[in-house]
Amino acid sequence: MTAKTTTNTPKKKKSLPPSKASIWRPGLGIKRCFFALAAGFIFLCCGIILLFSTTWALCVEESLTNASLNWLGWHISSFSVDIFLLVLGLVCLGWGLWRAASFLYNASQAHPSSSMMDALALGRRRNYGLKIVALGGGTGLSTLLRGLKKYTSNITAVVSVSDNGGSSGRLSKELAMLPPGDIRNCLTALADDEDLLTELFRFRFDKGESQSLGGHAFGNLFIAALNQIYGDFEVALKKGSALLAIRGRVLPATLTATVLCAKMRDGRIIKGESEIPSAQGEITDVFLEPGSCQAPPEVIKAIEEADAIILGPGSLYTSVMPNLLIKNIVKALERTEAPIIYVCNVMTQNGETDGYTAADHLQAIYHHLKKPLVDYVIANASAPNKKLLEKYAKEGSKPVVLDYERLQSMGVHPVYAKLSKDEQLVRHDPDYLAEAIMDLLGEVKYRDGSEGADSMRSPN
Repeated sequence: MTAKTTTNTPKKKKSLPPSKASIWRPGLGIKRCFFALAAGFIFLCCGIILLFSTTWALCVEESLTNASLNWLGWHISSFSVDIFLLVLGLVCLGWGLWRAASFLYNASQAHPSSSMMDALALGRRRNYGLKIVALGGGTGLSTLLRGLKKYTSNITAVVSVSDNGGSSGRLSKELAMLPPGDIRNCLTALADDEDLLTELFRFRFDKGESQSLGGHAFGNLFIAALNQIYGDFEVALKKGSALLAIRGRVLPATLTATVLCAKMRDGRIIKGESEIPSAQGEITDVFLEPGSCQAPPEVIKAIEEADAIILGPGSLYTSVMPNLLIKNIVKALERTEAPIIYVCNVMTQNGETDGYTAADHLQAIYHHLKKPLVDYVIANASAPNKKLLEKYAKEGSKPVVLDYERLQSMGVHPVYAKLSKDEQLVRHDPDYLAEAIMDLLGEVKYRDGSEGADSMRSPN
């Protein structure tokens, strides 16, 4: 890609949240449980003592009865006092035990390998965690969500809905609905019982057994059924999210059926998200048809209230960019004071970003946004092993070059961290990626006990 490097001055953003690395801090709700249990025990004991009418108990009852007559003008019998204290004690004990059991169960389910105190703190922390809005699509967005949900439940995933291939494309055409594939992946990524749900929602019916169901993923049919039942895609998503008990929200970038189009260097116009990578040409611009589509009010409100906004990871032109082509989303990004973070891909993508550096990715985003809105770029600092590099080279894919100085000249702060593992595929690891982001936002303490700011250094 031949792109001009521009020097941009980033807009003034609010400061990143202060570090909250300490695990133990007020707000866990444990003290309330202990207080309720202690109060319940005291009330219950007093009620039992008074009920058996010992000499001391009779004196107490007489005093309470006289006090009620003098202060309130009410007559309270000794038996009423006994029953009241017994009931109050049982209520306090019951509430305290229920809350304690809920805390312990939720903590053990969410963090089975952590100590109970750490698990309680992390569970509470998620409920009051940062408000994060993630814009993207494809497998990249679901990977990000899978890691982020361990730190906060206040996540809003804004998903591009221009997919026209496979099961999603078929359902979109046959049932006149938005493509459900990327939304399905995000729902499963944010669910508590992720492994079972992912296996179920990814299950595809055999094409040889049924022409109508063949090739469809169960999760896509689940969303399609909800859409048919309620007749409203937004309502269907809310009902599905509640049913799956996901941590956060999943929202479509627009409720309008759109087609993603790409203008190539040779003048061709390619229509359809699935057709763009296979066109084998240099992309100069992407746009949506119709260009007048708008994001739902809920999306705009989430961006305006966010503590941080994340773009990517994912295919630059077919996953990340579609959200940035919606005008009211761009205007909301211009208004927000929240830091905007772009997560750069680990590898170039054949047919989309051949030869792109990290700065080329950002330059393409700026070209379509018309303004420099990104504050931080997070890029992978770990090199894949030789065998994986050879495998990807045969497919026309190479590691994204991290041109640090050029990124700085574009007005952003580059942050390099280990984001991938040496496995069969070179892709972002959910835990590494989430840890890098939350460290940047001052939210976590690294596994070795060191503070985050010292664990992520940009190369000099």
